[in-house]
Amino acid sequence: MDWKDALTDHLCDALLTLRTREEAYGFLEDIATINELKALSQRLEVARLLELPMTYPKIAQQTGASTATISRVKKCLDYGTGGYRRVLERLRQKRD
Repeated sequence: MDWKDALTDHLCDALLTLRTREEAYGFLEDIATINELKALSQRLEVARLLELPMTYPKIAQQTGASTATISRVKKCLDYGTGGYRRVLERLRQKRD
């Protein structure tokens, strides 16, 4: 199933218009449930911890993520499009 279409293009374009953390919070709160946002945040943290590297049990303990979620994120890191790595690298650069 091809998930990229005019609607997802519009969503990506909308995300790119956000300028501040507060704008991002406002948009995310309106567009997604708290559980959906927590799940996305958890996956990003799992990706960050996998890059350290940290063991699956420690990641599960620290984040509350299931081993299935950790494995899925690991698969994306190893074989995905590079989205996690790109974002994590830019976040590191922003902190430095």
